[in-house]
Amino acid sequence: MKKLGYFLLYGSLSIVAIIQVFPIVWLFLFSLKDNREIFAGNPFALPQAIKWENYYSVWEAGIGNYFFNSVWITTISIFFTLLFASMAVFVITRMHWRLNKLVLGLFMIGLMIPIHSSLIPLFSMFLDAGIIDNPWAIVLTYTAYNLPITMMILLGFYYTIPKEIEEAAIIDGASLHRLFFTIILPLTIPVLSTTAIINMIYNWNEFVFANTFISSDRYKTLTVGIQNFVGQYMTDWGAIGATLVISVLPILIAFFFFSNKIVEGISSSAVKG
Repeated sequence: MKKLGYFLLYGSLSIVAIIQVFPIVWLFLFSLKDNREIFAGNPFALPQAIKWENYYSVWEAGIGNYFFNSVWITTISIFFTLLFASMAVFVITRMHWRLNKLVLGLFMIGLMIPIHSSLIPLFSMFLDAGIIDNPWAIVLTYTAYNLPITMMILLGFYYTIPKEIEEAAIIDGASLHRLFFTIILPLTIPVLSTTAIINMIYNWNEFVFANTFISSDRYKTLTVGIQNFVGQYMTDWGAIGATLVISVLPILIAFFFFSNKIVEGISSSAVKG
């Protein structure tokens, strides 16, 4: 019975894994076909003639620039989000002041604000500030929208850090800034890795803000740049497939190398009784 249970368990997990991986494999095969083969043949068949030129053509058409924009916008947004969230959580959880619970509540309200409800106010504010069609408009938006969820994940971990560590550092003459940057912040690396990956997924795949605030081709991200291959009379579906593969690849690599960090960070942020 025990062997049968293991067989059923691993058999079920294998089926789920195949179902999860199949769309990625199908997308890769889709990117190696031309329009004629995509619409005339079996959509699940292997490509008759491999079209590696789809990848070359999209790179020549500017996908490299969109890819670079996505990389640096995502990286800077993650950096600011983790830094500001860590500072805010440190002040709220490790220091005693009258309004800390109220401030925490105000940050958590951000979880309940739908993206589309803030689109017009943000556009008006950035227009007045003169940063429409500027990548910093996206960086500021991503940072602000990711702060609540990042702080919520960090809170549980900060509550588990022994106060004796801080007391020993203060006795040794450490200032508040040195205490945070050299002692507390390094201790939170496991949970910061988790929040970094969560932020990366959101920033990398976000479309609404990037499409609204950016109009110049040189500042577009991958999610917006895909639209360039959709024409009024003709759409190059093979090129779109190649672009989607390129856009998915960094997320897959991040999960492949840091999946253990995600589990470790989530488990370490649980509040211990």
